[in-house]
Amino acid sequence: MHPTWMLTILVGLTAAFVWSANRRWQLLKVGRPESRSDRLWARLKSVFVFAIAQKRMRNYPLAGAAHMLIFGGFVILLLRTLILWGRGFDPTFSLWILGEEPVKLPGLGLVPLGHVYELVKDVVALLVVCGAAVFLYYRLVKREARMTQSGEAVLILVIITTMMLSDMLYDGAALALHHRHAATVCGTDAELCQSVTKIVAHLGPTPAEAGAVPWGLYPSPVGSTVAQLVGGLSPGLLVVLAHIGFWTHSTLVLVFLNLLPYSKHFHVITSLPNVFARDLTPPGRLPLLAPTAEAIGERVMAAVDTPDKAEPVGIARLEQLSWKALLDFYTCTECGRCSDNCPAHRTGKMLSPKQFTIDLRNHLYRREHELLNRPGGPTGKVDDGHGHGANGHGEGEHAHAEGEHGEGEHGEGHAHDEAHEHGDDHGHHAPVYPDNPVPVPDVASKPIDLVPDVVHPDVLWACTTCRACEEQCPVMISYVDKIVGIRRNLVLVRGEFPAALAGPFQGMEVNGNPWNLARLDRANWAEGLDIPSMADKPDAALLYWVGCAASYDDRAKKIARATATLLRAAGVDFAILGQEETCSGDPARRAGNEYLFAMLAEQNVATLNGYKEKGGVKTILTACPHCFNTLKNEYKDFGGDYEVVHHTDYLLGLVAEKKLTPRKSVEGRVVFHDSCYLGRYHEIYDEPRDILRSIPGVELVEVAEATRHKGLCCGAGGAQMFMEEQNKDRMNVRRTLQLIDTGASTIATACPFCMTMITDGLKDRNKEDDVRMADVAELLLESCGLDKGAGRPTEAEPAAEVVEAAASPAE
Repeated sequence: MHPTWMLTILVGLTAAFVWSANRRWQLLKVGRPESRSDRLWARLKSVFVFAIAQKRMRNYPLAGAAHMLIFGGFVILLLRTLILWGRGFDPTFSLWILGEEPVKLPGLGLVPLGHVYELVKDVVALLVVCGAAVFLYYRLVKREARMTQSGEAVLILVIITTMMLSDMLYDGAALALHHRHAATVCGTDAELCQSVTKIVAHLGPTPAEAGAVPWGLYPSPVGSTVAQLVGGLSPGLLVVLAHIGFWTHSTLVLVFLNLLPYSKHFHVITSLPNVFARDLTPPGRLPLLAPTAEAIGERVMAAVDTPDKAEPVGIARLEQLSWKALLDFYTCTECGRCSDNCPAHRTGKMLSPKQFTIDLRNHLYRREHELLNRPGGPTGKVDDGHGHGANGHGEGEHAHAEGEHGEGEHGEGHAHDEAHEHGDDHGHHAPVYPDNPVPVPDVASKPIDLVPDVVHPDVLWACTTCRACEEQCPVMISYVDKIVGIRRNLVLVRGEFPAALAGPFQGMEVNGNPWNLARLDRANWAEGLDIPSMADKPDAALLYWVGCAASYDDRAKKIARATATLLRAAGVDFAILGQEETCSGDPARRAGNEYLFAMLAEQNVATLNGYKEKGGVKTILTACPHCFNTLKNEYKDFGGDYEVVHHTDYLLGLVAEKKLTPRKSVEGRVVFHDSCYLGRYHEIYDEPRDILRSIPGVELVEVAEATRHKGLCCGAGGAQMFMEEQNKDRMNVRRTLQLIDTGASTIATACPFCMTMITDGLKDRNKEDDVRMADVAELLLESCGLDKGAGRPTEAEPAAEVVEAAASPAE
């Protein structure tokens, strides 16, 4: 077409993109090092499943289908773009194998690859336009609330649509010229002849006689349709239209590419590497701060005493995030699926996972020039003039002297302006930046704490760590690790946390439970059941880990008694730790108190490993999903590697082996509430339902659109069990209403925390007398135990007596 113009466009716009991409690459180096190159096959599989096949996009069917059409279209039409760029230098260029002539392929003979691709390209381009139309509808007409509404997003969609339509225009005008004018124009106008010849050169021999453009489904349905629409125009006008279509498409592709690093559509480039670099450790395993409680204590003291030299404790500032966290920011599509499923956001709390990511990304981009040009470049040291390093905690900007803190909701934390003068429409605290000159090369930059300058503390303390956000994110962005990381710094270094957590922290440290009840009472729930302790039976193969809730909470004690009774009825050889058991540390860790968690973990691992050396503790059974996760995934970092099973999984095995036989009918509609730490964290969805299905009389129902991985959190995780919610729209009540709406007469759970929260929800709605709350183990016990032939009772204690003992707990 015009080699000089094409070369100028290609070189100029490509160079501009390389410059922008390099800036983003350099900015990524601000993050701390982190290895994400292990388990190559698993990472490649993730890329295929989540990035290419886009598995999670299907959770929102229409939007997911539209996105997949656009994504697939771009992949297929990449060849078309290369062809058009090539035709800027050689009008006949068709990527060597996609021209008019068939290509000989081994075993297939002559194959018209060019015509086949032309057909596929036409159909795909039309589908891309349809996909873009869906998103334009969401943004301009329906204005989907979960999406960030912006002119930039609309501009990108218009560009995509224009690229497709311009390509169709080029094809149609070229076909019209080829059929109607190529045979005649050269005899009348030499200059026009030259232009027409270049445009139609790729279409093969010119027809001997001019004629109408025939429409055909093959090979170019869209091109031939456009050709018929414009066929009546003059050859000169058709040449103009062909050039408009050709140069618009060829140029817009590169314009689009240059917009990517500065828009949310950067995910077009970063989503594949972000999925590849996803965390492959179990989702319930938080990053380790230090290998021992002593090491954590030393690190905390160093961070307080010598912040300029110390390793960071948690995340205080942008520079203490990993490069993968920064890549997460690049990759956020602002689709809002995370916030749309976040229980905190849905009930009006300050937390919006989407806005949390956007705020941090904007903070990163706002400081780009400063961070790239500081001494040492992107990885260099940040100095505020007082000798504080990049990983230290600057005392100059946020003094922590006594008298500067409020004793309000956040205990010893900063007092904040309640007006949120700079807040956005989500109620978030907008970033505030120091009023200093734009830094220049080799000029030190000033450290900025993320809390409260970028993220309001209420955003962090609203999180239940349920992972609904992470479960829905189509590009595998993580949120829980960042939120807990910031909590760690607030709790351990700055001593800022909700006042309500002070009691649970003290209770776990002193008495090994968050209610600070006497350790001597830990095994009182088992009175009358003759359950041996590990001290009496150190070689017991199965350890029943009871957990704090079932040891001290009156309602949860019934779950422990039911579970233990079923185990005995099935002839299972098991024991409990009794007073030797202490809190697993889950609430402390999720609340950011990593030091306390490490103390509890080390104590429990020492106890468990001691009995393991004596031939016991081959398997640990627990009815608490939080303990289940901690024992299974997180104690490995402290030398505790155990086979851990949840009680629903274990009891289902006993039913399958006929060691427990549900016989008595338990009539009624039963809805099962999925615990986040059982379902989203460990994919245990079917086992509790299978137990319920095995019980005669049970009609299992589900919450429409809010079950399994889309189930709403009860609101207890992330140490929220021990804090008050930030407003009157309570998560447990919202979830209870969903469960009640199924018409169920019984709500079944498999978590003592969920039991408490849903029970409170029923009381809030005065439904506690109308709807029954029961653990899956309790329902199984009822179906087995009230039939004298149920299970495998021992000769010394028949099943009926076992059931009677379980039904009358000593409290």
